[in-house]
Amino acid sequence: MRILALILLAGLAYLLFWPVDMDPVVYDPPEDRGFVAEYARNSTLSEAEFVTLPDGAEGPEDLAVTAEGLIYTTDLAGRLYRIEEDVPRVIDTLGGRPLGLDIGPDGLLYIADSYRGLMRWSGAGQLQLLANVVEGQEIMYANQLDVAADGTIYFSNSTTRFDPETRGGTKPTSVMAIWEQTQTGFVARRLPNGETEMVADGFVFANGVALSPNEEFLLVADSGRAQVHRIWLDGPRAGEREVFLDNLPGYPDNIEPMRDGTYWMAFASPRVPAEALMPYPFLRKVIWRLGPLVRPAPIEEGHMVLFDGDGQILASLQDPEGRLGITTGGRLVGDILYITTLASPGFGRLTVPE
Repeated sequence: MRILALILLAGLAYLLFWPVDMDPVVYDPPEDRGFVAEYARNSTLSEAEFVTLPDGAEGPEDLAVTAEGLIYTTDLAGRLYRIEEDVPRVIDTLGGRPLGLDIGPDGLLYIADSYRGLMRWSGAGQLQLLANVVEGQEIMYANQLDVAADGTIYFSNSTTRFDPETRGGTKPTSVMAIWEQTQTGFVARRLPNGETEMVADGFVFANGVALSPNEEFLLVADSGRAQVHRIWLDGPRAGEREVFLDNLPGYPDNIEPMRDGTYWMAFASPRVPAEALMPYPFLRKVIWRLGPLVRPAPIEEGHMVLFDGDGQILASLQDPEGRLGITTGGRLVGDILYITTLASPGFGRLTVPE
């Protein structure tokens, strides 16, 4: 009996006092309204055709499309694919963990590599590091980017607390950052002369970024707060920042701008019940000590939304069956919406009526 009591005391001491390398802060999230009104439940996204990557590859997190209509994507292992007639073919090995992709005004491929920083690819074997530091701060978790007409690269750094390369990858690192709720994410830009500078900070998990068509403002997804922010870059409101979309039904990921001033955005997961513990940092530490099987995790239900420059939701496409897995973004090419994924063995392809 004495031995049992000692074991129980040791277990209790572990749950209450064992050090963990995270320091949760108090956050009281707004009540999740769920899938109501413009987000009413549907299964439109479940109808998407699934295009499989070759050789068991996984994780086409983003797509980039050239002016000629060539489509590029990457995978978890850092391979680069060109998609021709909806068949992905490996054309190079980049290494790292590429996330956001975009084509610059020079026609070259720009990459937000979560392990290494900002990269530029100009052909097979021609990969260049553009930036891995901003104003003395390491780019620890580059996530998405959007290249302006003059070549300025706007990009997100999700967190400065946890390095995805040493924490088991982007998924567990994102969960850790959101569970902690410290606001260390930022958005920055690399100027055409090669200099980098901060644009905005204080995000729990800075994710998708998208310039408006006239480049007057930048939209930034904060997955950790289920929000999208708007940062004014030009005009009479330059320098101002506001919450553009709030209390979303999921955690926003990549945002892709369209020429008509609308935006496609993915939700990586619906809001999770574990949000109820956000006001209680001590309990969140206890949960973290219990291990991966008990820790919060994304719910694999795909969701894409289309919204306009006023924040009006124009379409909500959902995959409640989770056929696609965790959705990260979407690119519209003609009338085909390509839906990217975090760790699935391919991407979705859905015809979207005009």
